[in-house]
Amino acid sequence: MTFRDTFNLALRNLGQAKLRTTLTTLGVSIGIASLAGMVSLGVGLQDQVVGRFLQSGVFDSVTVTSPGLLGAPGAFIANGGRGGLRGQFGGRGRGENQTPPPKLDDAALKELAAVENVREVYPTFRIPVELTLGDFSRPMSVSGAPMSSKGEGAFQTLAYGQFFSNESDRTCLFGLNMAKQIEEKDPGSLIGKTATLAYAATRENQIQRVNLDCRIVGIVERDPGALPIPGGPGVSVVVPLALAKTIDAESVPLQDILLANPSQQKSYNLVTVKVKDAKFTQDVEDRIRKMGFTVFSVNDALRGAKNAFILFDIVLSLIGSIALAVSSLGIVNTMVMSILERTREIGIMKAIGADDEHIRRIFLIEASAIGILGGFLGVALGWLVGRIINFGANLYIQSQGGTPGTLFSLPVWLIASAIAFSVTVSLIAGSYPAARAARLDPIQALRHD
Repeated sequence: MTFRDTFNLALRNLGQAKLRTTLTTLGVSIGIASLAGMVSLGVGLQDQVVGRFLQSGVFDSVTVTSPGLLGAPGAFIANGGRGGLRGQFGGRGRGENQTPPPKLDDAALKELAAVENVREVYPTFRIPVELTLGDFSRPMSVSGAPMSSKGEGAFQTLAYGQFFSNESDRTCLFGLNMAKQIEEKDPGSLIGKTATLAYAATRENQIQRVNLDCRIVGIVERDPGALPIPGGPGVSVVVPLALAKTIDAESVPLQDILLANPSQQKSYNLVTVKVKDAKFTQDVEDRIRKMGFTVFSVNDALRGAKNAFILFDIVLSLIGSIALAVSSLGIVNTMVMSILERTREIGIMKAIGADDEHIRRIFLIEASAIGILGGFLGVALGWLVGRIINFGANLYIQSQGGTPGTLFSLPVWLIASAIAFSVTVSLIAGSYPAARAARLDPIQALRHD
């Protein structure tokens, strides 16, 4: 018998017991739907949590500061936790050569930009200003954002308006919380208005108050100045990075105002380093630490979250596999009943020349056909149920003021894996009936009623 003859005979046998084959296939499809639905829930939740963080630019960002800024604790962190807190950057060690901490100036920025796999380096400003808009006046901090931040992090979605058109315009972005403090009912009405930023600057060897007018072009949904540093300050106003550099160059730090002694040279407190991909973050961190700087990032949290979701997916897969294991018993039952009904037929095939391998192949093809059909139906059923649950969940999330998302994600690799797993389980379940049919004695089979 050729493979084509064996294949056609197997399909014909399945067609002769349509009801039993249909019920068995439905059992497999329900098992696959349960398995695919469980795993797709884990994948969807992982995309919502880890995926959004990756898109936000948090995990591919490294915040750099000088150990001298944080004192002995900063030196301890920069040194990898070795050597204790004494004798580090200004401590009084016995017989040790004291090395001053490196400064985060423009030269240091060039060195950081030259590190392998670094995409961009720019200073992180927190400039104290007094914001005035109509009757609203409040002291706060202003930060600068490069044009490359468009569509990343807090600037992925804007509640109102748009991102900066270029770095040279005197424009700014407001945080939604602060915008609601100014215009609670209609914060979008602030778009196009002009706000005044007042700060202390050194001009003509004197400290003077400088007023800078900037036009509001957008309002971001969440705090655009959050830092991955414990206690890191947030900001509610963001200006183009070039404008922030100009303000920082002439602004006077608070301690200099109190001492009436403006500094001649400035260095940056914080610097943001963007890596080309999140997978390079740890390597970039290690290289920057060797340069003597203190580094903060949430890269470790990313690895922990991924490991947690892997365990979560495994648990969901085991739960979903229970239904598939039950359905595999249905395949065994269907194949065994088929042997009892076709005993004389098997005896005739063996009498006219069919060997054990031909009989075994017929039953394995029948089992794999049930697995393939059940796999496709199961994936379709799992996708449909996931869409329905996702639709209902999003309606509830929106009613609570949340942001809707995709809770069930069914990528191509999951579809292929579910179908392959269905076929594998079906073949395993059909192997015993196939072997039993192949062992039938042709003489006894011909005598069977």
